[in-house]
Amino acid sequence: MKQSEICELTTEEIKEKIATEQSTLTKLKMNHAVSPLENPMIIRATRRNIARLMTELRKRELNK
Repeated sequence: MKQSEICELTTEEIKEKIATEQSTLTKLKMNHAVSPLENPMIIRATRRNIARLMTELRKRELNK
């Protein structure tokens, strides 16, 4: 997810995306611990998406 796509989302949508991405990250980590993922770079991409979403959320909180 790119920053331009994140800026178009509403605050509620961002909060929902953060929750879903965090649950996805947890599942990926558990699956990777049991048996190696085909592409472990997905974990890094998911983590970075969460960071982008949280950064946008924080930016909106500070602008209020």
